[in-house]
Amino acid sequence: MNLSFVEDNESLLGRLKLFIPTAGSDEVVTNSVRKILNEVRKGGDEAILAKTLEFDGASMTAEEMRVSAKVLQDCLAELSSQERVALEDAISNVTLFHEQSGLRDWTKPNHHGGIVGERYYPINRVGIYIPGGQVPLVSTVVMTVTLAKVAGVPEIAVVTPPNKSGNISSHLLAALQLLGVEEIYKIGGAQAVAALAYGSQTISPVDKVFGPGNAYVNEAKRQVFGEVGIDLLPGPSEIMVIADKSASPQRVAAALLAQAEHGSGKEKIYFLFQDKDIFPKVLQEMDSQLTHLSHAPSIRNVLERGFFAVYLPKRERLVEVANFIAPEHLELQVCSNDFEFFLSRITTAGAFLVGHETATSVGDFAAGPSHVLPTGRSSRFSSGLRLQDFLRRSSVIRYDSESCHKAAPVIEQFSSMEKLDGHGNAHMLRLSDKPVITQ
Repeated sequence: MNLSFVEDNESLLGRLKLFIPTAGSDEVVTNSVRKILNEVRKGGDEAILAKTLEFDGASMTAEEMRVSAKVLQDCLAELSSQERVALEDAISNVTLFHEQSGLRDWTKPNHHGGIVGERYYPINRVGIYIPGGQVPLVSTVVMTVTLAKVAGVPEIAVVTPPNKSGNISSHLLAALQLLGVEEIYKIGGAQAVAALAYGSQTISPVDKVFGPGNAYVNEAKRQVFGEVGIDLLPGPSEIMVIADKSASPQRVAAALLAQAEHGSGKEKIYFLFQDKDIFPKVLQEMDSQLTHLSHAPSIRNVLERGFFAVYLPKRERLVEVANFIAPEHLELQVCSNDFEFFLSRITTAGAFLVGHETATSVGDFAAGPSHVLPTGRSSRFSSGLRLQDFLRRSSVIRYDSESCHKAAPVIEQFSSMEKLDGHGNAHMLRLSDKPVITQ
């Protein structure tokens, strides 16, 4: 591979900004998605099925859209013992991690003596998009549905695109069966997001849509936001590896190749290193490892279009560049003495993979945190998927006569300042000692 690196200079961040994809969608995608959404809103099942035939090549009836209970049971039975153990292990770790979020109802007296607090409620009905096609993302089932289950969401509808025969990966369906999901539809793309948002004769609308997808899925989520909630808009995968003199060229190369393996052609692969001598060794390892990888052609395509390597000898500059890029995944292949330096100063990574033994793969598949992460610099202001995303919060306020009297001067002043005497009156009339009569 003819890959090169750049050295640090004053124009580096400007070059990087041009290299990083913008969050917006192009006009062709935007208009195409708008048309699909309108057709599904008006046409329901008929439009969904027509788009499934057009884009996925699968011909189905409305009754065939939903995966049957028998198919789910058969897929679970077909799992090998090793596959089942792997799925159960991942589900267990993801459950353990998200149970630690600590979101609990609470109440406490405020300065007036009134009782204030918060209550958390699971979202009633969610829709989860699972990418399928040539690479069915079984792990995405675990990294999304498990969180909904931990949150106690009562209704979970899953959509995932079928192959041309109208079928879904048996491993993906087995994972859903393990998690107790019974409502699964064989539809994908923008039409699936539309079905979740607007509903159809067969599919009931949801309250919030989750899950990663391609540009059309993301644009559909963007356009239906407000009609329903959405989680985030994760785009093509990204990885950054920061390597010092202690890094293994073999492991660095493997990390870079693994994320390029997603193969859409739009992934971004960043390599920041402190020692110039490591770069040719990493390239040599990448060439060697590629000969054994089944997706080598698509990996090469990603690297030719989306690889950016920078020689940055100073730790402080590594931090500055990493914070600017705000990568989805950040592998810290550095000596253990520097772990805290980078963890305390790099504040924009979607997920940290810390140390020479921690591959992004373990985060993608089984460690615990969800692998649905912000991309395209959106880690600057958002976080990866978490338990809170499947809950909604309500504040609770309860005043008695004593606290009502104590708050009166404050309410009176605000009512006056904002010229809203009705607000003031609504509180002041409660200062009467007359009891409220209830039937």
